[in-house]
Amino acid sequence: MNGKVLNILIAIIAIIGIVLFVMVGMAEEASESLSSATSTIVDYSLTLLIAAVVISVVLSILSLLRNPEALKKTLLGLVVLGVLFAVSYFSSSDAAVIGTSNELLAPQGDTSKWSGTGLIFSYILLVVGGVFFVWDLLKGLIKA
Repeated sequence: MNGKVLNILIAIIAIIGIVLFVMVGMAEEASESLSSATSTIVDYSLTLLIAAVVISVVLSILSLLRNPEALKKTLLGLVVLGVLFAVSYFSSSDAAVIGTSNELLAPQGDTSKWSGTGLIFSYILLVVGGVFFVWDLLKGLIKA
């Protein structure tokens, strides 16, 4: 029964999307109707995106609450990410960013600090991912 309801819901969502897509295609260029049709399909897409994100987050949280072992692993992963983020934040500089021709690209302060934090955090995650990739590759070569 659940499968039938889900298939009907998917069909309804798809039909609404197709109708909105056709409305955009039928609207005349550079007109108010094109703007209205485009706005409608964008709003519909955003609504579907928000609904999908909310449903997936709620179901993930419910699944974690039902499985304490998975909750422990998830919390450990979040703590590790938090520690890596803290290391990134404290190692980034809040100095002004100067371009190659000595012009000021970003003033000293929070924007520079958070940009540096994001860059350093990305670099750390890239290195960690690369190490695990090579480790898995070597394990596979040894087993083969």
